[in-house]
Amino acid sequence: MSNKIDANLVRHIGKLSRIELTDAEVDALGCQMADILEYFDKLQELDTQNVEPMAHAVELSNVLADDVQRDSLTAEQALANAPAREGDFFKVPKVLGEGA
Repeated sequence: MSNKIDANLVRHIGKLSRIELTDAEVDALGCQMADILEYFDKLQELDTQNVEPMAHAVELSNVLADDVQRDSLTAEQALANAPAREGDFFKVPKVLGEGA
């Protein structure tokens, strides 16, 4: 583990997270956290002086198809695979109590 992350800090984070950690898990997580911090230190070396802030690293565009109006299903088509039906309606178990 690095000097920034020690076993006591990992145990403290585990306690705050309400996670019980074994000694082996403390060692493993400590190394992983140290690696993450090392990566952030590496990122701090980058010159971002003239880089505009952005929400995404790549420009995104909507890839969804346009909505097209079509005929609706008939009640018979919609209810064809219904496990239970009552007339032209789906029949479902009652979920609300008497007072609702």
